This record gives sequence, C-alpha cells and structure tokens, in this order.
Amino acid sequence: MGLPSKHRLKRRLNFQSVYQQGIRRSSRYFIVRGLRVDESVSVYTQIGISVSRKVSKKAVVRNQIKRHIRVAFRSLLPKISSPWFIVIVVKPEVKECNYEHFLRELEKLLIKANIINGY
Repeated sequence: MGLPSKHRLKRRLNFQSVYQQGIRRSSRYFIVRGLRVDESVSVYTQIGISVSRKVSKKAVVRNQIKRHIRVAFRSLLPKISSPWFIVIVVKPEVKECNYEHFLRELEKLLIKANIINGY
C-alpha cells in the first residue's frame, strides 16, 4: 500500500518552493529536500518523489522504486512531528538497493535533515 492522498505532494508550486527555499541533504542513493510549512498551509506532511530517466529507461522500474519509497515512508510518517513538504530525488545507484536499504537510508537522511527529531 502506498501513501494516502493527503500525504502526497502534488502541486508544481509546492515542488518549486521546496527546491528554492528548502534544505538539502544527500546520501549514496537519495537526495532529500525539505521545507517546514505552517499549519495554515498544510496540516499534514506531504511527500513528493522524483525518479528521472537516468535511473532507468523503463517506467516499470521507476514506478517500482516509487512504490518502495512510499511504503518506506508509511512507517516513517509517525516519527515526523510538524508538517513538512519533502521531496525525495532518487540517484541512479538506487537500482542495486533493496527495501531494507531504502528504509534505513531514508531514516538516516531524515535524521540528518532534522526532520525526524531526537532519533
């Protein structure tokens, strides 16, 4: 199962604001960009995923990677306290990564970006 619709970052304007004003942290497989938002803008943390054709030419592979990231975020969402706009950019090396690596790597990046507090 993926993320509920209320937790998905969909609007182009929101993506642009994260890229222009947000923080950036990177690791071997991912780049995490995050922007803390007021509760007047959004009550929920929203997540957007960007997988380019550099990762894979096949849409099936790119969509599978997105599904893995969404499932990993389902377990990480309760740890995020205040509302954030988060964009996950996937690097081409991610093809050799399995689900446990996704979860561990994303959690480390969110801690490094201070999105998850106290872990």
